[in-house]
Amino acid sequence: MNNLHAPTVPAGPTSAPTANGTSNHLSFTELQQKKDNVEAELKALGNVLDSHGVDMDTPLLTRDGFPRSDLDVAQIRTTRARIIRLKNDYKEIMANVEKFLHEHFANAAEHPESSTPTTASSAFEVLPDTGAQSLDPPFAKVDGVSPNSPAELAGLKVDDEIRNFGYVNWSNHDSLKKVAECVTGNEGRNIFIRVTRPSGVASREELRLTLTPRRDWGGRGMLGCHITPI
Repeated sequence: MNNLHAPTVPAGPTSAPTANGTSNHLSFTELQQKKDNVEAELKALGNVLDSHGVDMDTPLLTRDGFPRSDLDVAQIRTTRARIIRLKNDYKEIMANVEKFLHEHFANAAEHPESSTPTTASSAFEVLPDTGAQSLDPPFAKVDGVSPNSPAELAGLKVDDEIRNFGYVNWSNHDSLKKVAECVTGNEGRNIFIRVTRPSGVASREELRLTLTPRRDWGGRGMLGCHITPI
């Protein structure tokens, strides 16, 4: 406790594998590891700011424009800059993860006879249509679908329970924030989703649907449906 600000942040660029677009050349396993590393570092950097009693928006200057004497302004600025760079790296990593998953499932749809669980599917627990015993738990429920919307065209119905939405599942949906990010980042591109649908009194069916977000479908939002967390 003698050194409250023990975590220090070096100046300079973020780790090379994700800088300058080089994450495009990483394998899925490497992308997953890099994602985990960036998330861990962002959490540690957040703790550094917390230890100073500030966040990303706390003013560091006095009203006269001088650095505040009660704060380690240089350390805080360095930490904030590192966080910003890491967040940019994280966006690039997730974009490449999405691209990998889209290509994987598009290939599986075109060649179902050769489709087997891969590193991509197991890492995010997005599973093939068989093996229902290993399905992710549902994390959201559809409670509204607009006519002629992308959601309706994809086959979504009210009361469908969503298990997977692209790379999003029960473990990482962050109160559905990641669903919104997935939709925004994939306008005009296919998103593979897995849903559980009530079928009769005591039975349910498992479906995998393809949803394509669009702004120009004639209604509100890019999906035309409303989902709520379970």
